[in-house]
Amino acid sequence: MQRVFVYNRGHKLDWKTFMQQFLALTSPGIEILLAQELKDLNAEQVVQKPEGVYFTSTIEHAYHICLHSRLSTRILLKLGEGDANNKDELYAAAKSIVWSQQFSADHTFAIDFVGTSDEIRNSQFGALTVKDAVVDHFRDLGEDRPSVDKSSPQVSFQARLLKQKVAIYLDFSGRGLFKRGYRENTGAAPLKEHLAAAMITRSGWLEDTSKPLVDPMCGSGTIVIEAVLMAAGYAPGIDRAAWGFDHWLGHQYDDFKAAKSAAIEQSHVGLTQLKTKVFGIDLDSRVLKTAQQNAKNAGIQRFIEFSCKNANDIKNAFGPKGTILFNPPYGERIGELPELVESFVLLGQKFKSHFVNWRVAVLTANVELLAMMKMVTFKRYKFKNGPLDCQFALYNLDDKQVASSKVNAEFDQKDSAFANRLLKNKKNLKGWLKQEQIECYRLYDADIPEYNVAVDVYGDHLVIHEYSAPSIIDSDKVAKRLQEVVYFAPKVLGIPTEKVIIKTRAKQKGKEQYQRVEQTKKSMVIDEYGAKLKVNLWDYLDTGLFLDHRKTRQIVAKKSKGKSLLNLFAYTGSVSLQAALHGASKVTTVDMSNTYLSWAQDNFLLNNLSGHKYQFVQADCLQWLKNNDEKFDVVFIDPPTFSNSKRMGESFDVQRDHVSLITDGMKSVAAGGELMFTNNKRNFKMDFDAIAALGLNVQEMSDKTRDKDFQRNKHIHNSWLITRKVN
Repeated sequence: MQRVFVYNRGHKLDWKTFMQQFLALTSPGIEILLAQELKDLNAEQVVQKPEGVYFTSTIEHAYHICLHSRLSTRILLKLGEGDANNKDELYAAAKSIVWSQQFSADHTFAIDFVGTSDEIRNSQFGALTVKDAVVDHFRDLGEDRPSVDKSSPQVSFQARLLKQKVAIYLDFSGRGLFKRGYRENTGAAPLKEHLAAAMITRSGWLEDTSKPLVDPMCGSGTIVIEAVLMAAGYAPGIDRAAWGFDHWLGHQYDDFKAAKSAAIEQSHVGLTQLKTKVFGIDLDSRVLKTAQQNAKNAGIQRFIEFSCKNANDIKNAFGPKGTILFNPPYGERIGELPELVESFVLLGQKFKSHFVNWRVAVLTANVELLAMMKMVTFKRYKFKNGPLDCQFALYNLDDKQVASSKVNAEFDQKDSAFANRLLKNKKNLKGWLKQEQIECYRLYDADIPEYNVAVDVYGDHLVIHEYSAPSIIDSDKVAKRLQEVVYFAPKVLGIPTEKVIIKTRAKQKGKEQYQRVEQTKKSMVIDEYGAKLKVNLWDYLDTGLFLDHRKTRQIVAKKSKGKSLLNLFAYTGSVSLQAALHGASKVTTVDMSNTYLSWAQDNFLLNNLSGHKYQFVQADCLQWLKNNDEKFDVVFIDPPTFSNSKRMGESFDVQRDHVSLITDGMKSVAAGGELMFTNNKRNFKMDFDAIAALGLNVQEMSDKTRDKDFQRNKHIHNSWLITRKVN
């Protein structure tokens, strides 16, 4: 019978004699593979549990496991355990460890703490309690207190709290066991080596490594490099510079040296005998150079053929049977979706056309994208890639698969209600757009409730606004419909996918709609009735131009000819600009945001407008109105629906406060002048009685200010023309 020893006070351990308890950690979804790997490495009493894989081994053999495990992220050696119903019990359990026989007081250490309970509510508190026990142990012996180093300790320990019990471990392998040492640089979204190894294992390619393996989106080359190393039986730990046990007092240096020498010899023999060939493809030449360097660092560049090309153009020049294995971008940033959707459609077609009898294996967090390939999986596995829940999908491209899914299958436009509606709207607007010479317009606005998006055209660019779906609608259905939108919209309009921008919109309050969401700092100039306007389709939820106010701008501009205009809550100053171009005698533009006021000034400069008659004022519009004593012939007010901006000093609700806003606004209207008031609050109710009591006339203007492309949405905005009653 094997003897398993857990190190406690009063025992002097003979590390050579006793089997030790270990815990191997890995990413969720890989535990079952790790358990099999440990068995293959001759670990004993292997038990898979949600928190990791437990096993027993001698210290000597544990070195071998550390050197050879491809799927572990960390291997821990159990030192002791105890009850931990409260702080005192946790302290006692930690104090029972003979810490002075684990490490020297002149070495730095760190404590990781995993788990919580009703009494021990956060990991920081738990770690501090264990640390106190460690320090007190050395103090009791009359030794110096060891120093804590959280960033790079010489020896590290982990306390794991589970079901009121705490187990205390030495971090035997050290952190980041997946780090092989060959990756000097990575791409934008690097795949960890142990996850790549799990993908390779699940793909089935290792069953016959003489067959080709192709990664059509190889990035920095992790998958293809790991594949070669696995095929050769190359021990991943032989190039590791530091181990968790390096400063552990139980470390058997000679045993580790022997284990490492054996692993090195085995690895070199494996590479010498290796006959495999793998292929890495990527569109980005810069990241491909990184992959080539990483392969060179690993000493296996001769086994990998790299090429710079688009995965969508892939053809089979590799052999009759093989494996396509890749980790594409997930479209985590929604702006990446247009090209991804089209890419998956094309990849599905390419695979079925050129890779019959091959296997395709894909890891993605965007499961809905898999449907774009129009193929049927025979196996799916759940993985975790960092914080993202992923699926690893496997396809066999046999004759049955190809026949049932059709080689050239794609979303059929005639079967798509969205595509048909988009095409119908395009035809209905065609004559009007040509006549008015309009290049920026709304083509679709949630016409069909199931496709809850707005589609705007800006010249040769397309902006798709995804509205937040009701909670009762299944999120998978929402994602699939969005991808249908993303696929068809550029095709119907003849716009390339790289010029499609996607924005996710929820109900916005106050200035939220103006907040930056990206940092591209890109912009383009569009034309509206002869006015040059700067728009940014990428960095903000709104683009800098409210398309629904196209007609409003013309109405205000014509009213302002030869007159003075005050534009409040001016945003990027498009109303001010049109008025200036129509010959306004004076234009004052007021907004609280320096960013948008500067944008407004840019618009004026684009149109060669400058001079003292154009004023730009950064101020809280509500407060500015109260203090203003200047009169204007035309006042335009387009306030937010709601704002609680700290800079405004008080909250504003357009329904609640519109009467007081109009009252203050009319104080700035010259005799015989007009005030145009507009807002986009759905179901807004004008308080006609209160306005009448102020001696004002109100003329409904909403129908007149909505242009042809917004006739389908009666709630896009509300407009009124307000004047003083004539006695």
